[in-house]
Amino acid sequence: QVQLVESGGGLVQAGGSLRLACAAAGRTVMYYAMAWFRQAPGKDREFVAAITWNGNNSKYADSVKGRFTISRDNAKNTVYLQMNSLKPEDTAVYTCATRLSGSTSPHAYDYDYWGQGAQVTVSS
Repeated sequence: QVQLVESGGGLVQAGGSLRLACAAAGRTVMYYAMAWFRQAPGKDREFVAAITWNGNNSKYADSVKGRFTISRDNAKNTVYLQMNSLKPEDTAVYTCATRLSGSTSPHAYDYDYWGQGAQVTVSS
């Protein structure tokens, strides 16, 4: 079993930055891909970013490309999401996930473990 706990959410003005962290416990995730998804009120969950087990490759949704950066520290069993130039439409609950594979996927159904989520609110 893997437990994932997100931190770093909050309220920020448009144009600002936030850094989310997702710490894994119970089992090392250093061999597994990790990802961030988000869900805004009244909308479906959507893929944000994913990173391979070794951090050498990452994927982003078009809506966040160039503004968000996913990274990981396997020594700390933690993945990060640096969010810059935030927009009101980035407001959502952000959830991290991991899958029992080293390669990434943009599909939620490919992920095996999920965190509880962290609220990010961007004011205009």
